[in-house]
Amino acid sequence: MVASDFKTKVLPVSKKLLRFAVHFLKDEDEARDVVQDIFLKLWQKKDELDRIENVEAFAMRMTRNRCLDIIRAKRVVPIDAEKENRLKEETIDVHEQIEMSEAAGQIKALIGRLPEIQRNVMQLRDIEQLEYEEISEMTGLQVNAIRVNLSRARKKVRDEFLKLNSDGKERSKTFAATLF
Repeated sequence: MVASDFKTKVLPVSKKLLRFAVHFLKDEDEARDVVQDIFLKLWQKKDELDRIENVEAFAMRMTRNRCLDIIRAKRVVPIDAEKENRLKEETIDVHEQIEMSEAAGQIKALIGRLPEIQRNVMQLRDIEQLEYEEISEMTGLQVNAIRVNLSRARKKVRDEFLKLNSDGKERSKTFAATLF
């Protein structure tokens, strides 16, 4: 199809397409955009239009489909309260996991800065979950010395962690309290 054929066969249906689109969309500006898109697509397919029996019907169907696509895209899908709560919980869980992994990294670094005895005692008791007697056998320290070193190590790590994360929020203190 050449430009002159396009002007005589396709362009005259523009008002009809516009009315049709306005009927669907209830917005004349949006309907004009749709009609313009349809004419652009028809122009791009101008070589194939000779094979189409009724170009007007084809253009009307394209307009209808485009309007329906726009309506579907605007449609808000309601989420029931249960799904919404689950989504919020999952989002909160992700944030908490990130906070926990960041905190774990900070705590590992803080433990690494402890004196060797405190670091070893904390590693054996808090991370490897060994009993005081087992730690005593491994280190040669008395149980009371283990308790004292563990208490001091925990206090240092807790205090340093709070210093690192003291942004004036009560959440940091609560978070630290749950960790220690």
